[in-house]
Amino acid sequence: MLRNLILAALLSTGIAAADGDRESERERMVLGVANLVATSGARAGRDLRPEVLEAMRRVPRHLFVPEDVRAEAYRQHPLPIGHDATISAPTIVALMTELLDPRPGDRVLEVGTGSGYQAAVLSGLVGEVFSIEIVEPLARSARERLAGLGYANVTVRAGDGYAGWPEHSPFDKIIVTAAAPRVPQPLIDQLRPGGRMVIPVGTASDAHDLLLLIEKGADGRIRRRSILPVRFVPLVRGR
Repeated sequence: MLRNLILAALLSTGIAAADGDRESERERMVLGVANLVATSGARAGRDLRPEVLEAMRRVPRHLFVPEDVRAEAYRQHPLPIGHDATISAPTIVALMTELLDPRPGDRVLEVGTGSGYQAAVLSGLVGEVFSIEIVEPLARSARERLAGLGYANVTVRAGDGYAGWPEHSPFDKIIVTAAAPRVPQPLIDQLRPGGRMVIPVGTASDAHDLLLLIEKGADGRIRRRSILPVRFVPLVRGR
């Protein structure tokens, strides 16, 4: 009885240390991620930086999924988070994070907050994360969750990710966590010269989406590189 009260108190104050009994699961997840990415054939992401793996090791993933699927939080597959949205498989989160090449001091735009897990991983790697979620209940719960767990450099708002977040642009990096039929031009416009964007592109009729790495040269020219086929929920536009 006393133990349950203590655990509840720790979680209510947002102290991630309360998940200590799942550290071994998280470690196995990280080791599995490193192995899967190294053998995925996605050449641009074959060697995950230690910083990326350590960022994933620090984030309590099970606190970013609904209680009824928490037992599966550290397994290598996506999970539903409500409102027809999902949290990506750990391997995809790691690969997209590595491709983004996050650096200390970077200002990052994330389109598709979901439960806030990707933003939490990026939080420890960059200066600021600005995250947009079109589903208002998801945006609200992610904002509360991230604040409660102490991710103070993440700002979340509800809105249409196609339009980006011009008030805080330009961004050093942009990551999109849902599949768009094409790369939104506002996101390209809001990417700083020398910056990069990671985005899945595809339509409902495609067998797979295609994960793209987009790099913007110092002269503003855009270079697109196909990484690997993936499957994401579609990026929803506002009315």
